[in-house]
Amino acid sequence: MKALVIEDTVTSATLVCHQLRKMGLEPTHAKDGSLGIEAFKASRPDLILLDIIMPGMDGFEVARRIRQLERDGEWTPIIFLTARTSDEDLQRGIEVGGDDYLAKPVSEAVLGAKVRAMQRIAQMRYSLLVLTRKLDDANSELRRLSSVDGLTGIANRREFDETLLREWRRGIRSGRPLSLLVADVDYFKQFNDGYGHQVGDECLKAVARSMQSELKRPSDLLARFGGEEFVVVLPETDIQGAAAVSESMRRAVEAMGITHRHAPVPGVVTVSVGVASLVPDRERRPEALIEAADKALYEAKRGGRNRVTIKMPGIGSAPLPSKA
Repeated sequence: MKALVIEDTVTSATLVCHQLRKMGLEPTHAKDGSLGIEAFKASRPDLILLDIIMPGMDGFEVARRIRQLERDGEWTPIIFLTARTSDEDLQRGIEVGGDDYLAKPVSEAVLGAKVRAMQRIAQMRYSLLVLTRKLDDANSELRRLSSVDGLTGIANRREFDETLLREWRRGIRSGRPLSLLVADVDYFKQFNDGYGHQVGDECLKAVARSMQSELKRPSDLLARFGGEEFVVVLPETDIQGAAAVSESMRRAVEAMGITHRHAPVPGVVTVSVGVASLVPDRERRPEALIEAADKALYEAKRGGRNRVTIKMPGIGSAPLPSKA
């Protein structure tokens, strides 16, 4: 344990340093307030013994400046060394950041008792900080888990709802378009019934990984909407950009080549995608975008599946030209 003794009287400082060494501490002596502050910056001691009456900067000002220099979560016990023990001095010492007083001449027994008390307080405070950090880590993990789909590892419906609302509000402020994709695994019920739920789960995981690999920006979000349905939020993306992302996802899923013998026409696992895009405004709610993408998805499935259909709310919908 390192101790910093800030004391202008050499005999008093020598005595205190000697007593601290006998207790197993490593003392450093600074003969005035300015040097004491520099010593604090350099060594970050575990304990400070600080004289109040010193030439130039008094102990009260030194204590106040040291408290300002402490980093977040840092606390260094300060014990004032003084012959001034009036109520006003005690009150001022506490106000500027002092923790205890030690009257001069310094008693070795009293010094030892006060140092041990400060050590116990410091240890309890450290233990509390460790526990607080562990709780913060646990809470962060709980928040992460509450936003992740347990099966696929991508975002869940709750995270999607929060992200869509946040990006909708951002779009109102920026005047930039917001796009949404809704994708559905084609004939998944037949796949699940034919191969079993375990194989069906592995299929959904593979589809999620494949779609996620096509998202290149940190702001883009892929989430599991429910069952075999997925959604993608694309901030600041117009309909052409959203259609391009949708087509790349559709092709990526098809390219995995997961055999699907139980579809009406046996082949591989595919997805149908509905795309909607608009510039958010205060007259509409985010649900307008979900509804438009849902309608586009329905038309993609009605049009033969394994395709992308785009829809501009209030304008209409059309299949993606490259997949017409």
